[in-house]
Amino acid sequence: MQRHTSFEELVHATGTRMLRTAVLLCGDHQRGEDLAQSAYSVAFTKWRLVSRADDPAAYVRTIMMRLYLREQRRHRVREVPLVDDMHSEVIDPSLRLSLLSALTTLPDLDRAVVVLRFWEDLSIAQTSAQLDITESACRTRSSRALARLRSRFPELAQTAEDDIS
Repeated sequence: MQRHTSFEELVHATGTRMLRTAVLLCGDHQRGEDLAQSAYSVAFTKWRLVSRADDPAAYVRTIMMRLYLREQRRHRVREVPLVDDMHSEVIDPSLRLSLLSALTTLPDLDRAVVVLRFWEDLSIAQTSAQLDITESACRTRSSRALARLRSRFPELAQTAEDDIS
């Protein structure tokens, strides 16, 4: 939790992580960029509130999650990217593609829970607060989403077990 004296400082300090989170949510780099930019534009218009928050980065991430979920409810027809040009530092590119593909099979709220819990490394309490759901619902969604991913994509579960060993 870091205090940011200006909006530009906040964007500079959190931009890369917010973009990564947005891309994981959307499954597409361009849509992720749009989502992150939209979240920052809302944060800019509410800067007086954001700057006074205990954790301005969490405030912006909450804005981004709500924008994402609202957009998903609004557009049930999904756009499918033709080319995935997401740039990240994953050792095995096929694993990254498998993970992105696996995430797209989850319902929107479950995907948001998994991204916040396991990519953003937020606690159950933080995740439930950002998504405006109960902690119990967050635990249940997380557990069921992971079980769904393991059953549909056993190669990912095997890869995770190999990494732990």
